[in-house]
Amino acid sequence: MEASKNLHRHFIIYKPYGVLSQFGSNDSKQQSKKFLGILQDFPEGIMPIGRLDEKSEGLLLLTTDGKMSDFVNSQKVEKEYYTLVNGAITEFEIEQLKAGVEIGFDGRKYQTKPCKVFKLNEDPKLPERSKKIRDARHGPTSWISITLNEGKFRQVRKMTSAVGFPTLRLVRVRVGNIHLNEMQVGEVVAVDHFFSFC
Repeated sequence: MEASKNLHRHFIIYKPYGVLSQFGSNDSKQQSKKFLGILQDFPEGIMPIGRLDEKSEGLLLLTTDGKMSDFVNSQKVEKEYYTLVNGAITEFEIEQLKAGVEIGFDGRKYQTKPCKVFKLNEDPKLPERSKKIRDARHGPTSWISITLNEGKFRQVRKMTSAVGFPTLRLVRVRVGNIHLNEMQVGEVVAVDHFFSFC
């Protein structure tokens, strides 16, 4: 069993803004898009574990192990996001986000599950984004941390909009006990295995 495990390849990457969480496409509409293959020549059979949308950045795990992918995508593993929102968010909206809010998903209304949310006391030390974000001259902004056990399409963005604070920047900083730490945009780290996610 150990020998077969060692045949799998695993990578931790900092997905840049503007890159899709996938590997190439023959779709003519996506010919101008950027894919993960621009970061490195990855082995055959590699897949992203979950996704970050094109305008989101941060921690993305890649693996050739389908079972590992299924486990990390399950609701047993936390995903933490640092989210810059438009406006001065208050404890009232933080409590709403914690309790769960109604968002649209697959053409229906969906109530998000209770989650961990708090306001960051200071701006996180993150690399500058390739596309500039509006500055304070256009009004206040707030950084919050949102930790989810689920991951509906564009969920964090929909959640912050639901309480009146659209997302300006979204960075995934943690999956289970794997942290973004001081990784740089586009950095790729090959690892022997992903440590326990508990």
